[in-house]
Amino acid sequence: MRILIVEDDVQIADMLIEALTNRQYVVDVAQDGEEAWNYAQTLEYDLVLLDITLPKLNGIRLCQQLRDRHFSLPVLMLTARDTIEDKIIGLDAGADDYMVKPFDLRELMARIRALLRRGSSASTATLSWGSLYLNPSTYEVTFDERPLHLTPKEYALLELLVSSGRRVLSRPGIIERIWSLEDPPTEETVKSHVKTLRQKLREAGAPEDFIETVHGMGYRLKQLE
Repeated sequence: MRILIVEDDVQIADMLIEALTNRQYVVDVAQDGEEAWNYAQTLEYDLVLLDITLPKLNGIRLCQQLRDRHFSLPVLMLTARDTIEDKIIGLDAGADDYMVKPFDLRELMARIRALLRRGSSASTATLSWGSLYLNPSTYEVTFDERPLHLTPKEYALLELLVSSGRRVLSRPGIIERIWSLEDPPTEETVKSHVKTLRQKLREAGAPEDFIETVHGMGYRLKQLE
C-alpha cells in the first residue's frame, strides 16, 4: 500500500512517516499542493493524508482538483481547523474523512485502515498462488502450510508478484511500487531481494523457478499447473 502525505509541517510529517513505515506502508511526502498534484499524476496511491493549509495550492483546492479529474482514492484531511463549517467544506470538497490536529495516532491508524478497507475489499483478503498463501492483515506467509519469515520489503515484493500473477514486473516498476521516492534503491538491490526471496521459498518447498526471470524484461510467478 502506498500513501501520500501532503504536509508542510516537518515535525508532523516525520511522525507520520515513522508510524506508517513501521506498519509497512510505502510513504511519499509532498510539502505543498502543487508537488502533491504532480505526485498524484505520476504514481498510483492508495490513500492521501492531506493538510488544508498548504503553500501554492491549498488542501481544499487540491482535493477538488483530484475529484474533478476522477481520482477515486480515499482522502483523509488533517487540519487545525475544527469548526463544523470547516469540516463541511472539507467533506464537500471530496474528502472521505476529517481529523483535527492534534490527533491521536492510534485513532488515525484505525481510520486509515477503515478507508483502505472501504477503498478495496480485496486489501485484507488472503492472497494465494498455488500452495503459497499471504495474509495482508497479519503479514503471515506460508507455502504448503510451512511459514516463511520475510523482511518487510521481501513481503511487499512477494505480495506485488502474487497480485500481478503472470504479468511481468520490471525492476524499475518494482522500485516504483514498493520503495518511496526519497529512498529509491538500485536495480541490483531488487535482484538481491529476489534472490533471497527465492531461497526462502525453496527452503519451504517451492520449486526452483517459482519466481521466473523473463530475460531483458523482469520477473513473474511460475504458471500454475
